[in-house]
Amino acid sequence: MTLPASPTGPAPQHIAVIMDGNNRWAKKKGVPGPVGHRAGADVVKPLMYACRDRGIKTLTLFAFSSENWQRPVPEVRALMALLSRYLRREIKELAADGVRIQFIGRRDRLSPRIAKLLEDSERATSHNTESTLVLALDYGGRWDVSEAAASLARDVAAGRLSADDIDETLLSSRMALADKPTPDLCIRTGGEWRLSNFLLWQFAYAELWFTDTLWPDFNVDELDVAIEHFRGRDRRYGARPKVESV
Repeated sequence: MTLPASPTGPAPQHIAVIMDGNNRWAKKKGVPGPVGHRAGADVVKPLMYACRDRGIKTLTLFAFSSENWQRPVPEVRALMALLSRYLRREIKELAADGVRIQFIGRRDRLSPRIAKLLEDSERATSHNTESTLVLALDYGGRWDVSEAAASLARDVAAGRLSADDIDETLLSSRMALADKPTPDLCIRTGGEWRLSNFLLWQFAYAELWFTDTLWPDFNVDELDVAIEHFRGRDRRYGARPKVESV
């Protein structure tokens, strides 16, 4: 993919990533699927630090979708075990380095042990302000919108809110990432060109960047290519292009 001639725009402040390709990477290497997932997990920390070094305050990763429960039970168990090991191994270092960890998505379908680990990780890093790593677990964009709508409906039914007061801003305030800036850039690895039910509301004006690189092979160099493409795009939010004065 050719880089823009002279990117001049600002860097993104919030990048969201659809991490795709772990199983295909493992198949290509001739190793079991869990090895591919472990290789993918090893990409997370270097990428997060690279984002912070580039002034990108928030990195959101699609770690486990609401549809991923349909995968074979052994694979789901392996993914949950990997998540548990990763957090237990990395949480102290991330906390010491000023990284805040947050999770979005359902927690009622997770095991009590995993749910407590998420809560403990959030609590241990809640005071940090250097950067934020958001992991989307058992998350779906349609679920996110429906949960926000249901929350508002309950307030209307209880008399705490008038239906006439509901607008985009109020709906956004009830959704995941409500306390974060809207993602500027969505990166998807693995060669697929779809959003897969990820942050559908939040991506309304996000720039999209797709790469054939499988997630375990994604590196800082490719991150920089994505950022440069982002900086070279004219983000008009529905307006006409700016006409340069002569």
